[in-house]
Amino acid sequence: MEDPVSEFKSKSGFRRIINASNYSIQGLVTAWRIEHAFRQELLVFVLGVIFAFVLPVSAFERLVLIGVLLLVLIVELINSAFEAVVDRISLERHPLSKNAKDFGSAAVGLSVLLAAVTWGTVLYNRFA
Repeated sequence: MEDPVSEFKSKSGFRRIINASNYSIQGLVTAWRIEHAFRQELLVFVLGVIFAFVLPVSAFERLVLIGVLLLVLIVELINSAFEAVVDRISLERHPLSKNAKDFGSAAVGLSVLLAAVTWGTVLYNRFA
């Protein structure tokens, strides 16, 4: 018996790269359109990038400051994907659905905490 293959997995080479890029752009546009938290975090990201380039920090520190903000966006997108899958399965309240959503939210919270501690540490070491 042949393994079932998704139509999305049947593309290869340059066509796959083009398709993957289009799916990524669609995901970002959809997240911007329907995810309020993503819009807020993207605003913080843009402001943080500007601020990171204004600060008198090393290139490595700048990379870390921007990287942790980008990590928050990545984790938020993964959390939104979890929530979409849970909601797709059923909108009825269920303890396992709650756990999945809470775990995703906790991951976002930890990434925000990491970003805050990183920014605090870099700024403290630079200006204290």
